[in-house]
Amino acid sequence: MTHRGFSTGLAAAAGFAMTLALPVTPASAASPAQPAAPEAVAARAADQAAASGLDALRRGPAESFQRIGLTAGGAGLFYGAYQRTYQGLRVVGGDAVVVADGAGRVRGTSSAETAAITVGTQASLDAAKAAATARAQLPTVDSVSTPEKVVLAGANPKLAYEVVVAGRTATAPSNLHVFVDAATGAILDKRDDVKVFASGAKGQAQPATANLAGAGNSYYVGNVSIDTTQSGTTYSLRDPGRTGISCGREGGSVYSGPDNAWGNGSGTDLETACVDTLYGVQTEWKMLAEWLGRNGINGSGTGYPASVGLSDVNAYWNGSSTHFGHSQDNQRQATSMDVVGHEFGHGIFQFTPGGAGSGNENGGMNESTGDIFGALTEAYANNAKDTPDYEVGEGVNLVGDGPIRYMYDPSKAGDPNCYSSSIPSTEVHAAAGPQNHWFYLLAEGSNPGGGKPASPTCNSSTVTGVGVQKAGQIFYNGLLKKTSSWNHKAARKATLEAAVALFPGSCVEYNATKAAWNAISVTAATGEPVCGGDPDYAVTLSQPAGTVRPGGSTTVTVNTELTSGTVQAITLSASGLPDGATATFSPATVQAGGSSTLTIATSSSTPEGTGPITITADGTATDHTAQYALTVDSSACPPVTNSTRLDIPDYPGAAVSSTNTIDGCARNASAATKVEVHIVHTYRGDLVLDLIAPDGTSYRLKSNNSDSADDIDTTYTVDASAEAPNGAWKLQIKDVAAIDIGYLTSWTLTI
Repeated sequence: MTHRGFSTGLAAAAGFAMTLALPVTPASAASPAQPAAPEAVAARAADQAAASGLDALRRGPAESFQRIGLTAGGAGLFYGAYQRTYQGLRVVGGDAVVVADGAGRVRGTSSAETAAITVGTQASLDAAKAAATARAQLPTVDSVSTPEKVVLAGANPKLAYEVVVAGRTATAPSNLHVFVDAATGAILDKRDDVKVFASGAKGQAQPATANLAGAGNSYYVGNVSIDTTQSGTTYSLRDPGRTGISCGREGGSVYSGPDNAWGNGSGTDLETACVDTLYGVQTEWKMLAEWLGRNGINGSGTGYPASVGLSDVNAYWNGSSTHFGHSQDNQRQATSMDVVGHEFGHGIFQFTPGGAGSGNENGGMNESTGDIFGALTEAYANNAKDTPDYEVGEGVNLVGDGPIRYMYDPSKAGDPNCYSSSIPSTEVHAAAGPQNHWFYLLAEGSNPGGGKPASPTCNSSTVTGVGVQKAGQIFYNGLLKKTSSWNHKAARKATLEAAVALFPGSCVEYNATKAAWNAISVTAATGEPVCGGDPDYAVTLSQPAGTVRPGGSTTVTVNTELTSGTVQAITLSASGLPDGATATFSPATVQAGGSSTLTIATSSSTPEGTGPITITADGTATDHTAQYALTVDSSACPPVTNSTRLDIPDYPGAAVSSTNTIDGCARNASAATKVEVHIVHTYRGDLVLDLIAPDGTSYRLKSNNSDSADDIDTTYTVDASAEAPNGAWKLQIKDVAAIDIGYLTSWTLTI
């Protein structure tokens, strides 16, 4: 449990599961030459994709990606985790993932930040002042790290100092990452590694070998065998084969003794609590290996120590260890199998790509991840005394009210069953509700029978479950595509991709995954896969035609959409260009579902006229074409684009505007003047857009409405034929409702 109740800390640390070392062998040393290992082939393909800026990994000229982990998932896939840097500085919130297979095919990408970053790298604030500001965020401080200069990504990237302050809040331990603005000294963000099991709990903190099976007399699971260590005539509760796993008293050493019998079965005995703890984490470790193919808590064979006897009605994970308290009536230790699985589940969340992330929606999914791993551990153990269920902490009965969460019906504990726009501002333990509900529906269905509870759906649908093991595999492989900006819609897309990859030739698992997301009101994500049929895709253009003057250039976006089967790589080319014209695609190869920008450049000698250009999409399985009509006209008014990022102030902030200037156009604007707008936003319904002509005339493009979607990628058409063309045209944007934020990435005006 972490210091937020079943929560894993919002750590900035980026640990990654099953990191594979890839030794380089000189060619002369291999005789005969051996084929490269699949993980090495996948790593090379992923690195090439990151270097080329493929799909979601597009980046600015001062940015680069460095692979910091490679995790083996199911279906022969490998997940490469990447850290983004900007002018050599680590970008917090700029991480990315590339999925590749052992044949060297890139199967997908995801990125926490897609917009190019532009910030200064010279700090105005002294590092010592940043450290002092960070130190003041905790009432009790044990240590303060040396400030590290970083770039904090987001709607408005900032140069910042990251300072880690270890100590205590008023009620709990803390390992607080504080981000201080390197220009103003303001606090930009705070993220705590410490994640607690339950919200609102309060307490006071406490100050040559043999591998053996110890006899454990537990409180929750009866008499069990646990793996212990013998050194001479002394035995200890230290796991001999799982690096880092041990159990001892809070503030003390690992339990040891002259024999290999442990505990007395009492709920108040701390040695007994360690029996339950070791049994729980050792069972979880086995489940990870046998069901999910993961090597330990951090994915590379390492676990973390546990301590019992915390003077707190709670439990927590602090980024590198677990700590377990007791029930409010002091009759039981908080060390049941689901609680232990939950707390170490925070570690799994932290040590998958993207780290622990930040924000309430991400934090809620972190809490839910702990609950899911607790349920998976119970299901794998199938213990007769602590039988599998989807109730969280029912055995501990932490405050005398029974379970603290119900995965099959979160509303029983007052938590939301369904996703809504309020989740990003919901307390993290309550925000675990929607994903917990999704997992139960995927595993068991809405009406599973057999004594298992029915689960209400948010759309009155019926969902058929696929079983807890398959559900765990789908969930975990989706988690391997996590970034620090993880949210429910990203998880929907990633788990659907996982279902297609893990169960080829079957759409049962995909359909159940999709139905479960629909049933908790998480709507379709852009670019999510489809299941069934041969691999295929569609190709569309952002506009069917364009006009350019001789010597000028124009751009068009080539969009691809997966329509059936699995994702395939697509190479783009153009033919039918007029003399003196060239075509450039950026990038030249995309994955189905990705997009590319086509730039057509003409020379001064390119003949005037209109003709078709054929854009060919050459996929690994299928090919498609699209037609683009190019007009070369010396009297044309070519499109103009402004790609300078513009932050949109939240309500009640003032309207902001971005300018495109037209010069030398010999005719009026047209009756079909087009305004192509690209905005990243958390709720586009709040936005009002207007096109302002050079003479000040305003043309309404979009009013505020109840549209619950997020980003804007839309081309608007207005009749501006009364307007003289030349001068400064402005796109004006105003946010008319509070909470949601975003920014303009680019807009193009074609008059």
